[in-house]
Amino acid sequence: MNYISDGFVQAIGLILSMDEETWSAVVVTVKLTMLSMSVTLALGLPLGFLLGYLDFPGKPVVRTVVDTLLALPTVVVGLLVYAFISNRGPLGGYGLLFSIRGMAIGQTILALPIVVALTASAIEGLDNRLKTTLATLGANGWRMAASCLMESRFALLVAAMTAYGRIVAEVGVSMMLGGNIKWHTRTITTAITLETGKGDFALGMALGILLLAMSFALNAALSFIRRRADA
Repeated sequence: MNYISDGFVQAIGLILSMDEETWSAVVVTVKLTMLSMSVTLALGLPLGFLLGYLDFPGKPVVRTVVDTLLALPTVVVGLLVYAFISNRGPLGGYGLLFSIRGMAIGQTILALPIVVALTASAIEGLDNRLKTTLATLGANGWRMAASCLMESRFALLVAAMTAYGRIVAEVGVSMMLGGNIKWHTRTITTAITLETGKGDFALGMALGILLLAMSFALNAALSFIRRRADA
């Protein structure tokens, strides 16, 4: 058990000493997560709202497809995106392979069904009297949509956090599309996988601590916002 305690002590030392290799993976992870989440929310929230708000032919089929995509295997997504952005693929000329942008494409595909499905469920779960009341007050389409989104804002935060958890903990897509290149595309999760496999337990533990700290800080911030909104 000594190697665990020794690894923890060394991990804290790496964090406090601002070890370049450790913090490089953190910076790449933050950049990748911000890009992936921005695209996911920009696409997922409107699509989820439309899916939950509108009634149209084939809606049950679309909903079933979206729910099925929640269980997309990461390696399958990585394989499909790799086929498109590799040098022999149709998007090979854009230099997306082994880049943060290419990794973000794969992560967005993984997280998008989560945001769409949970947003649709949040909108469908609103009180039916809300639309009637808004219509009585003369709300037009855009104002009614904004009011529905505001009423379901906490459910939308849950959707965003669930998508964040899927993205930040992802390994397969990042390895396949990013190549785990040191100082360039190596994220916290891919670095943990590599360094632990090499026997560098201290670095893996340091990165694990930082990953947990990032998630805890974000959840704490969202909980604070929710408490202030309820006050």
